[in-house]
Amino acid sequence: MSKNRFILLGVFVALASLASAQVPKGNIFVGYSYARGDLATGQSTNLNGWEASLEGKVFPFLGIVVDFSDHYGSANLPIAHVDGSERNLLFGPRLSASVSKFRPFAQVLIGLGHVSASGGGFSNSDNTFATTVGGGLDYRIVHGIGWRFQGDYLQTRFFSGRQDNARFSTGLVLNF
Repeated sequence: MSKNRFILLGVFVALASLASAQVPKGNIFVGYSYARGDLATGQSTNLNGWEASLEGKVFPFLGIVVDFSDHYGSANLPIAHVDGSERNLLFGPRLSASVSKFRPFAQVLIGLGHVSASGGGFSNSDNTFATTVGGGLDYRIVHGIGWRFQGDYLQTRFFSGRQDNARFSTGLVLNF
């Protein structure tokens, strides 16, 4: 490696270290979540639940996220009332930038989804590959604590069919 490249690499590492001192090393999010989904009934319904995520920063603008959500709901079918849930475990990159008290972000997450539904003698469940594309905005309330507003396009393929759904979440963010 030439001397100039070595110096340039050293300057880059030093600047990245200084920049990372201004950005949290990561965060934990826990909050309420609403999703529109299909509980294995062929009928889309409103689902309420929660979402939790953990983000670790790789660079000041790039983090790796692990996200878990669980939504519950029911559907009235002509033959029965069906209760069910949808769970998703996702991971992937998140891009973000802090601007004053705000931190907008965009993410692409992939992972696994599980749906189960039962009622009126009916019981069914399935596992599948799940993906989300979305983003949101964190608002800093005080140092280390914020509030998140997030929206995602969630795609699953339960029972060999494609489900295109929306997921909206809001809740507390703890920065560390």
